[in-house]
Amino acid sequence: MRKILGITALLIVVCVITSLASSSFLSAYNLENLIRRTALFGIISIGVAFVIVTGGIDLSIGSVVCLVGCGLPWLLTTHHWSVPTALAAVILVSVGIGLGHGLLITRLRLPPFVVTLCGLLLYRGIARGFTQDQTVGFGSEFKALRSLATGQIPLPFLSGFALPAPWIFLIAVAVLAAIFLNRTIYGRYLLALGRNEDAARYSGINTRRMIVLAYVISSTLAGLGGILFVLDVNSAQPVDFGNFYELYAIAAAVLGGCSLRGGEGTIVGVIVGAALMQVLRNMITLVTTHNNIEFAIIGAVILLGVIADELVKRYAARRRAARALAAEGAG
Repeated sequence: MRKILGITALLIVVCVITSLASSSFLSAYNLENLIRRTALFGIISIGVAFVIVTGGIDLSIGSVVCLVGCGLPWLLTTHHWSVPTALAAVILVSVGIGLGHGLLITRLRLPPFVVTLCGLLLYRGIARGFTQDQTVGFGSEFKALRSLATGQIPLPFLSGFALPAPWIFLIAVAVLAAIFLNRTIYGRYLLALGRNEDAARYSGINTRRMIVLAYVISSTLAGLGGILFVLDVNSAQPVDFGNFYELYAIAAAVLGGCSLRGGEGTIVGVIVGAALMQVLRNMITLVTTHNNIEFAIIGAVILLGVIADELVKRYAARRRAARALAAEGAG
């Protein structure tokens, strides 16, 4: 809870500073765009949070977004598949990717870093292959489908402002994820696995199954994100579509309280972390002329999050040791 309050306070401070430095920050257009981007990145950030909770990592998220984001319009416009069939196909591909990652990690004992790094290269390469490195898009077609990402929900109490449609998807994903992680036995299994895999296994938890489940959730939500991203922008270039999105997702999860050691994480914190990342990007665009420092900020954010997590862990360990000594002395 303290981490969530801290990151929320930081988000408010950054918003206030940006609004004072740029009058366009609080415009309806900018806020709607900011909320839309937060929702899109929040979905993939929730996915990677499940993997991080288990003590793993998923570096393939951006490439899964690319594969799905290029695959959907390619199936619809080039091969003329029906919308339900194309959507089902790309979601099944996303699920299959997560299943493959999980099995390689649990059955062959391959490091998650290696498996997902290879996925990062493989899936983008596949997308570049079947599109022949050409931009794919919807053109002026499929407007009803695109409204899932571009649509707006008017708010009667806020004149001139409408809630972007992707926010509905984020809320639905977040509620389901929070219930699963905090209110089901499988969520507790994931947290126990992240804290101590050996202890979880000796307690009777099927750790292999839970690891596979985490990677399936991550890739499935990356696939959902890929669908919404391409519906939002209308076209995708396989060379750079979804590039470095895994870094935004990991940074949001770490900022939101997910420990890279595993065993800790909250869905609300991840959403706040995703919002902070997007506000920082927005601040760089509106306030400075140095848009090229964006990745430097992401790297600094991840590093500071890891440092803070390590310091908190050491402080907690010292306090536990001191209490143990005090109890022994009192006895």
